[in-house]
Amino acid sequence: MTATGIISAIIIGLIIGALGRLLVRGRQHISILVTILVGIVAALIGSWIASLLHVNNTPGIDWIELLIQVVLAAIGVSLVSGGAGRRRI
Repeated sequence: MTATGIISAIIIGLIIGALGRLLVRGRQHISILVTILVGIVAALIGSWIASLLHVNNTPGIDWIELLIQVVLAAIGVSLVSGGAGRRRI
């Protein structure tokens, strides 16, 4: 992976993670770094799922792929923030 690929993954992870975090209700007690990591993982898994469904290469913006990635990020943020909250008690 090149430096450009790494920077792109971080930026996409930040955006996907932030969008996923906006969908989760309440306050999440996780850092921005964890949000970025969740977003990167969600983007990778979402791209893989979109390729399995053959919706990853559409003309223009891949809205279905983006939706899958954001939903996965919301699930990931919810799981991570819920797990972090339980450990503190």
